[in-house]
Amino acid sequence: MLTGADGQAGPAIPAGSASPAGSAGSAEPAGSRDRGTAGQLILLLTSPRVAPGLLTLSAWDTLRGAARVLSGSADHPQLPALADAGITTDILAVPASAGPVSAGSVPAKCDPAASPSAGLAPAGPGPVSAARPEGQLARLLAAAAAQANGPVVWLAGGPARPALGTGTGTADGTGALLSALSELEPPAPAVTVLVGAADLPGARLLDLVATMAILRAECPWDAKQTHESLAPHLLEEPYEALEALESGDQRALREELGDVLLQVVFHAQVASERDDGTGYTVDDIADGIVAKLVRRHPHVFADVAVSGADEVTQNWDAIKKAERAEKAAPGDAAASALDGVPFGQPALALAAQLQRRAARAAIPPELAHAGPDGGDPGTELGDRLFGLVAAARAEGLDPEAELRAAARRYTERVRAWEQARTGGR
Repeated sequence: MLTGADGQAGPAIPAGSASPAGSAGSAEPAGSRDRGTAGQLILLLTSPRVAPGLLTLSAWDTLRGAARVLSGSADHPQLPALADAGITTDILAVPASAGPVSAGSVPAKCDPAASPSAGLAPAGPGPVSAARPEGQLARLLAAAAAQANGPVVWLAGGPARPALGTGTGTADGTGALLSALSELEPPAPAVTVLVGAADLPGARLLDLVATMAILRAECPWDAKQTHESLAPHLLEEPYEALEALESGDQRALREELGDVLLQVVFHAQVASERDDGTGYTVDDIADGIVAKLVRRHPHVFADVAVSGADEVTQNWDAIKKAERAEKAAPGDAAASALDGVPFGQPALALAAQLQRRAARAAIPPELAHAGPDGGDPGTELGDRLFGLVAAARAEGLDPEAELRAAARRYTERVRAWEQARTGGR
């Protein structure tokens, strides 16, 4: 239950219930609205990813100076912090779905008896559709601003769980509310948007982690997945991202990178559910890669000096070599410069990575060119292909990328031939 400075529940405002001017929450004398005063409405934006109460000084000053502070839910995360600061918040019974506003329609969590005279009548008729919840809310807020003797603050709040269509950064419906407020016929309140707590970079990753946990608990398909069943996507999604990158479509690349990120979070969620001692969380993954980045960048996070990117690469390889040696168990084979190269990648990319790693370790380049092998066709073909990779690298070319480009050109030739053959049908 919401409590104010006096420990009492903040009054609930029934949606659509009429009350005269000068009722609770308004210091205006009756009849002052006849002068056409529209009032001031401030939409205070906060983030569910920032700890409650961590607001800007401007936000706190605005809250303390407000004639009224309104919230659409007694569960808004900021309410306990506001109550601790002696700020009473009135609960506005916001329509939960489309439909006309009826007198006394109050959600179950609101108690109209807490403040029977604090109701608000929607603002006069205007172009805002009464069938839209944001339109009803806009009219209620406009009425509150017109009746109050000073600014009215509306605590915008995000949903308890992710909602559809929230990719624009207005998951709490603030964008729709602003649009509805702009459609009100005059006199309308002067509307100000105040950001009281903004997300730090990366904050939306918390939404992804929370969404994945919900899906694992409530979606039958997601719940049955395992590391093994998800393995094909670990290969497919990066290739789709690479295709988007090569196409130059930045919007597609952004979407595909999201799919790649999903794989990491999905596997982390699966692992977090194990209780056999092998589990880990997405935080463990992030902590591990941060530690690795810090360790391998001593020129940034320590006192090592470098002359340029080439020396950074040399230091990186030396640090990796030391890490492999430290991890090696007694009796293991001696560490190799090629340790850690994944053989599951495409053959051309594998050959190129092996050769790059060998070159950085000063391994003789002629080892990339095998001698006669007794005439076995398969072996000779493989050796020639490996040699072509070496030739491509010597010219500063990526053999994998060049072969992919050749494949695209071939695809275009085939399509042109098909179009010519069918007359464009």
